[in-house]
Amino acid sequence: MKCYLISYDLINRRDYNVLYDAIRSYGTWAKINESLWAIVTTQSALQIYENLIKFVDNDDRLFVIKSGGEAAWINAISSDDWLKSNLIKK
Repeated sequence: MKCYLISYDLINRRDYNVLYDAIRSYGTWAKINESLWAIVTTQSALQIYENLIKFVDNDDRLFVIKSGGEAAWINAISSDDWLKSNLIKK
């Protein structure tokens, strides 16, 4: 399983709950900042994108990237333990 970061900007129609539910459907997830989430899945970045693009409008922004092996943060919304366990893979 790999950890992916999902970043978005909802521009005009801001239906956050629909997008949040889609992200949470992956099961293992964390909200890191207001518009940055992490999920753990066997899917590829493209598969995640193809799933989530259904929940954003044409003027919105969506970015999905596989997490690397190094990270640093302060005051994340999610717990440090979740981030250490899932975001950073040695």
